[in-house]
Amino acid sequence: MKKKKDIAFTNFETVCELARELPGAEESTSYGTPAFKVKGKLFARFHQDGESLVVSVDFDEREEMMKADPEKFYITDHYRNYPWILVRLSKARCDELKDLLLGSWRRAVAQSTKPKGPSTDSHK
Repeated sequence: MKKKKDIAFTNFETVCELARELPGAEESTSYGTPAFKVKGKLFARFHQDGESLVVSVDFDEREEMMKADPEKFYITDHYRNYPWILVRLSKARCDELKDLLLGSWRRAVAQSTKPKGPSTDSHK
């Protein structure tokens, strides 16, 4: 049996609770909105629309997610060439949000251990 938290739909408070559980997660800001970083690398931020979360994903995964549930997953023109996706929090379940945050956190950790060079991260 799933816990209520696993099936409940989410809001940014849920995001904060889940993100704070990840090792090294730091509360920050990005583009003037609340955000979470690990080792200085962004892994999640509250979108300025006040309804969505921005997380990193692989391009292929992003396309599949948007095709499978366009009401929940989408991008704006700004994100077209970057490996980020927007998630409508009112449509996202807690369990899937937890998975999305963990994946984004892992990508940020991996990125923070790469040798320094020209940055392709548009969300510093």
